[in-house]
Amino acid sequence: MRFLLTFLMIAVVASAQQSSPQDSTALLATAHKLIVVTSTGWNEVNGQMTRYERHGKGWKKIAGPIAVVGGKNGMAWDDHFLARPQHTSDPIKHEGDGRSPAGVFGISHTFGFAPKITSGDFYLPLTPTTECVDDVQSTHYNTIVDRMHTKDVDWNSSEKMRQIEGYRYGAVVAYNDPTTAGRGSCIFLHVWSAPGAGTAGCTAMPEADAQGLLRWLDEKTVLVQMPQAEYEQVKSQLGTP
Repeated sequence: MRFLLTFLMIAVVASAQQSSPQDSTALLATAHKLIVVTSTGWNEVNGQMTRYERHGKGWKKIAGPIAVVGGKNGMAWDDHFLARPQHTSDPIKHEGDGRSPAGVFGISHTFGFAPKITSGDFYLPLTPTTECVDDVQSTHYNTIVDRMHTKDVDWNSSEKMRQIEGYRYGAVVAYNDPTTAGRGSCIFLHVWSAPGAGTAGCTAMPEADAQGLLRWLDEKTVLVQMPQAEYEQVKSQLGTP
């Protein structure tokens, strides 16, 4: 996902790592941290998250599994993930479907309410004017912007991120980049509102786990997310545990 991060009066364009039809395996090959999220089925809200770090040619579990929740309607395939089993009945991710994307994704940034949690440009402190645009008609669709420093405010719908308590600790899932209108937007890892309470399409977890995840994440972290049965079918191809 491409995000326009405008803060400290400077516009910074961040091009995120994202799975495409060609590069899911390549994305994993260069990763040294891995998050695996699975659920028991496409329509299941509850799931689990396990974290790994690369050791030699393999992956070593370092945390989890922990309880997480996905979209209020479950998950749906990222249609750019060509390793997916070709079952015509499987759902495909689109804007407003209440499903978390299933596939392989980079993590483009972390974010939160604190001015600084991690060092460098990987962390975005949220301000009262930080918004994620989910208006499919906007030129900023699927983009994080600072409204105060955006000339062409052409959207009618957005998430005002500093007002959402669950975004106290979060990370940007690099989904839908390059952006195509209607494929889905503003996909994050963040703090859940309650156990079992699904999201609009993000993956959420207890606050302590989200805080720990935020401090651990970096630019070479990859998220693999899908129902368990589908994961079992593709993990050998992906080279994941």
